Amino acid sequence: MYDIANLSNLPHLRNLSSTTMSAFENFDRAAMAAGAIPRRYKELIALGVAIATQCPYSLEVHRTNAENAGVTEAEIAEVIYIAAAMRATAAIAHGTHLVGPRKGTPKPKA
Repeated sequence: MYDIANLSNLPHLRNLSSTTMSAFENFDRAAMAAGAIPRRYKELIALGVAIATQCPYSLEVHRTNAENAGVTEAEIAEVIYIAAAMRATAAIAHGTHLVGPRKGTPKPKA
C-alpha cells in the first residue's frame, strides 16, 4: 500500500476538500516554523514521531527537511533510539493494565 508516488494525489485530495486542506497546510506550516524551538529541532522531533507512528511518508519528508536544516546522521541515529525507547516504555506502561490488582475488583486467587 505504501508508495511515495501516492503523494502525487495530494492535489486531488485538496480539490475534494480545499478549505480543510488549506487549514491543515496553514497549521502544519505554523507548527513547523522556527519559533521557541529551532526548525532543526522540530525536524528531529518530527522524525521521532514518524518513527514512533511508523509513517513512511513522514519519514521521507522529514528526513529531507532535517537534512536541509543541517541535521546530522548522528543526530538522526539518536532520534531513532529515543523513538525506540519511547515505544518500549509505552508498551511496558500499558502492560501495567494487565497485571496486578484491578481497582474495584478483588485479586483472583491462585
